[in-house]
Amino acid sequence: MGFFKEFKDDFSQAVNELMPGEDELTEKEDTLENDDMVVNTLDAEVDTESELSKLNGLLEQVTEQPAPQAVVKPQQVAELEKEFTREVKKADTRTAMEEKRKMNEETMAVNTKQVVGVNPDEISDETTVITEGTSINGDISSNGSIDIRGKIGGNVTCNGKLIVTGILEGNSNSSEFFADAAKVEGEVNSTGTVKIGIGSVVIGNITAASAVIAGAIKGDIDVQGPVVVDTSAVVMGNIKSRSVQINNGAVIEGFCSQCYADIDVQGLFDEKKGN
Repeated sequence: MGFFKEFKDDFSQAVNELMPGEDELTEKEDTLENDDMVVNTLDAEVDTESELSKLNGLLEQVTEQPAPQAVVKPQQVAELEKEFTREVKKADTRTAMEEKRKMNEETMAVNTKQVVGVNPDEISDETTVITEGTSINGDISSNGSIDIRGKIGGNVTCNGKLIVTGILEGNSNSSEFFADAAKVEGEVNSTGTVKIGIGSVVIGNITAASAVIAGAIKGDIDVQGPVVVDTSAVVMGNIKSRSVQINNGAVIEGFCSQCYADIDVQGLFDEKKGN
């Protein structure tokens, strides 16, 4: 019997430990009630009209306050006026200098046109033809090309190509020069190529970037590039060029110099002499 009594007491003690007591239940109920009270305060009604009236009062106070105004001192006004005046003077000076520069450029262009006869910066595609049987005594200038089939007694200047199949007695300046069975007495200056065809006779010096000679020339040839002397060519004069090609049958009475070549010929001989 004693054994069963002890077992009953231990079992009762274990059940009491597992089951919460009255004090713990009371504490949990109080906590839940407090939580309900906090939640219920959020559900209270708000007086909307009173809150709006407070906001309107604040807006009226803000509106009634005057905005701050900027105060400009007379000294500041005077400084601004001086700065504005300086800027205006600078602008007027720049405008005057620009106008003066334009006037100088126009004057130089007019003077160049009067001296040369053409505008060197302007090149036209048109070709002026001096027909056969036409004879002109005087200088001729053109922004385009000129084809001389008649006779010109004067200097000829053109920005394009100068073609002579007639007679030209005068100096010529052009971008290209071509003579075919022509008679030219005067200096031939070209910024490009000079071609003297078969049957042409030129009495005068030739200056160009390159040259092909198949006619007769009495004068010096000064060419920065190559020179080709064809079989039918007759040259009485010195030749200066970068390179010279002389075909079999050509006649040259003069001195040939490749002074414009890239090779320093004299330096080569000086080096050998030193060694």
